[in-house]
Amino acid sequence: MAGMATASRGRVTMQEHMAIDVSPGPIRPIRLISDYFPHFYPFAEPALRTPDPRPAVTPAIPSAPQPQLDLEPEGDSDDSTALGTLEFTLLLDADNSTLHCTAHRAEGLKPPASGSVDTYVKANLLPGASKASQLRTRTVRGTRGPVWEETLTYHGFTVQDARRKTLRLCVCEDPRLRRRRGAPPLGELRVPLRKLVPNRARSFNVCLERRRLTKRPRSLDTARGMSLYEEELEAEAAGEERGRILLSLCYSSQRGGLLVGVLRCAHLAPMDANGYSDPFVRLFLHPNVGKKSKYKTSVRKKTLNPEFNEEFFYAGPREELAQKTLLVSVWDYDLGTADDFIGGVQLSSRASGERQQHWRECLGRSDCRMELWHPLDGAPLQLSD
Repeated sequence: MAGMATASRGRVTMQEHMAIDVSPGPIRPIRLISDYFPHFYPFAEPALRTPDPRPAVTPAIPSAPQPQLDLEPEGDSDDSTALGTLEFTLLLDADNSTLHCTAHRAEGLKPPASGSVDTYVKANLLPGASKASQLRTRTVRGTRGPVWEETLTYHGFTVQDARRKTLRLCVCEDPRLRRRRGAPPLGELRVPLRKLVPNRARSFNVCLERRRLTKRPRSLDTARGMSLYEEELEAEAAGEERGRILLSLCYSSQRGGLLVGVLRCAHLAPMDANGYSDPFVRLFLHPNVGKKSKYKTSVRKKTLNPEFNEEFFYAGPREELAQKTLLVSVWDYDLGTADDFIGGVQLSSRASGERQQHWRECLGRSDCRMELWHPLDGAPLQLSD
């Protein structure tokens, strides 16, 4: 009986057992699961790090120069969107009003779904009609590191254009070998041109990006919205820009008259359903005093950047020509229907700005050829006696 009493006293009742489990002692805070993993972020709590008994000394590392953010190509450059790199050089020739883009090479291109690696570089100026500013290099076949070393030139590109234009470069599959006509490019990038230094070349070697798909670029930020699909911007710019024409004027003292040269046009507005035009130029010296007051150039088929290099002559003394107006108009040739007016420009002593200056300087200097780009007006030319 005494042994049973001793065993009963050694046992713990159910009530006492529950009391022990419920009240084990002072409650300590439970550590989060993230506390057991290392932190690599600058905002990690310092209490979780083991203090270093050694004094903290920052090594002297030369700081890298800060990039010019408003000239760097736009877009993301993380590993999820990197599709290779493109090396190119830009040069804004302010003296000749040209923009040169030299495509050097690409590296690490991602093979397309078709398996072919036959690529070329396509360039566009934004905003604006895509086909009017669309240039491309030749195709390099069978390599993920193509070398082009080819220069694409935009004529009639001024410093004022650089302030509001962006250059879009795409690395594309050869359209003759592409199985899907609507396939996106292998990669693209956009470079704002507003900070280019005139007459100074600048080289780039940057990552290509995927094309961002969006239906409403206007709802996004300005920096990103301009770099997305340009269809809306092209529609807005179509009503603003009609193109430009390069004219040369020279008063010949030997022939006793004015030589007018129609050299070329650039970025003309498309008038045909295929996105191009068949442009030609008409000249008219007003008021009309003879049958030789009207001329026109030949027609250039399916182009928005025609080159004419044709010259016409108007006889007359310098004083008489100073009282006249030269009307230059660009038209789209249509077979069987009326030609479409693209744009025009008037040069006279009563004009304003560079148009007046060009006219007066050519008549004020004999045997001096002067070339100048003139923007085209979309409104029909008005004649006045």
